[in-house]
Amino acid sequence: MSKRVLYYVQSLLGVGHVKRASLIAGALRAAGFDVTVVLGGAPVPGITFDGCSRVLLPPVRTLDATFSTLVDTNGQPIDDAFRDGRAARLLQEFDAIQPQALLIEMFPFGRGQFRFELLPLLQEAWARPDRPCIVSSVRDVLIRKAEPQRNQAIIGLAKRFFDRVLVHGDPDFIPLTASFPEAEAIADKLIYTGYVAEAGAGIEAGNACETGRGEVVVMVGGGAVGEPLLRTALEARPLSCAAGHVWRLLTGPNLPERAFDELRWNCPDGVVIERWRADVPELLANAVLCISQAGYNTMMDVLSARVPAVVVPFATPTETEQGVRAGILAERGAITLVAADDLSPKRLAASIDEALTRDRTCLPLDMHGAETTARAMACFCAGIRAG
Repeated sequence: MSKRVLYYVQSLLGVGHVKRASLIAGALRAAGFDVTVVLGGAPVPGITFDGCSRVLLPPVRTLDATFSTLVDTNGQPIDDAFRDGRAARLLQEFDAIQPQALLIEMFPFGRGQFRFELLPLLQEAWARPDRPCIVSSVRDVLIRKAEPQRNQAIIGLAKRFFDRVLVHGDPDFIPLTASFPEAEAIADKLIYTGYVAEAGAGIEAGNACETGRGEVVVMVGGGAVGEPLLRTALEARPLSCAAGHVWRLLTGPNLPERAFDELRWNCPDGVVIERWRADVPELLANAVLCISQAGYNTMMDVLSARVPAVVVPFATPTETEQGVRAGILAERGAITLVAADDLSPKRLAASIDEALTRDRTCLPLDMHGAETTARAMACFCAGIRAG
C-alpha cells in the first residue's frame, strides 16, 4: 500500500519554489508515495507535477518585490473572507486525503503570511490519534528576520509542530546556521539532503544535442525582477569579448508583457529572446557562458553544467538569500560575482571577459537531494508509525 503525502507549496513572486517542489514530488512518486500537491500560487508553464494529484487553492501572489501585500488574480488585496475560504479548503482536503506524511515547503522559516491556513492545518494534524509525520522543506539559505523575537517565534513553531526539517543543501558548503543562527536550537530536527537538481543535468545531457552550442545564455528565473539584468546584458554584449557569440535571453514567464515586447522589438542580430525553455540543462551544458541571477534552481543548473558564469544576485534590504549564496560561490571560485548595486554595461562586460578567461573551481556538491528527500520521508513515516 502506497504512503500518502500531502505536499503544500506556495509561490509568491518567482518560480523557484515550484520547480524545486516538482523535482521532490517526482522523487516521492518514484519511491512509491501517493503524492497530492497543494498549490497556492499561479500556474508555472512547463511544471505539471506528472503522476501527482493536485489541489489548486485560490491563487495568491505578492504585489511586488517587497512581499508586503498579498493579492488575488485580479491584483486586489486578499481579505479575511478570502483567507477563511482557503483555510477551510485546505482542511477539507487534508481530511479527505488523511495523509501519512505532511510536507510543508518553507514554513515556518518563510511564508509567515500564510499562518492563517497553516496553523489550523498543523493543529488539526496534531489532533489526529494516528497523526501524520510533519516535515518542513527548506532551501540552503533562509532570509533572517530583523526582529529577534520573530526568529525565536519561528524556532518555537518548529519545535512545537514539526518532526523534522529537511534542508536542501550541504552543511559543509552552506550550513543553515550561516543564514539563520537560531537553527542551532533545533539541530536535532535538521536533516541535510544535498541539493535538489534536475536529473540528467550537466555535461552528459548537453552532449545529446546541439541546441545552444557556443551561445551565451542569459537567465533571470521567473523574470518578475529580471528586467534590469536583461537590458544591461544587451548593452554589455558589444563591449565584451563574447560579442561574436549568439546570445539567448530567457526572460521567464513573469516578466511583464510590456518589457518582453520591447526586448523582442529591439532585438539585435545574433540575439534570441524567449520566455521559457524546457531544456535549460542542455542549453547550459553547450553554452560558453551563463549570465544569471542567483536563485537556488538557477545555481544548481549552472553548477551541474559546469559552465562559466557571471552572477548578479537579486537583492533588496529584506531579500538577502541570493546574495548570501552567490557570495559564497564567488569565494569558492565557482562564479564571477557582480553586485546588483554595481551593475552597469561596462562592469558586466568586464566580468564576462574575466569569467571566460580565468580558471574556475568545480565544487563537489551532492546534487541528489530529491532522492534523499524521498528516502528520508519514508523513514520518517515508518518512525511515526512505530512510535
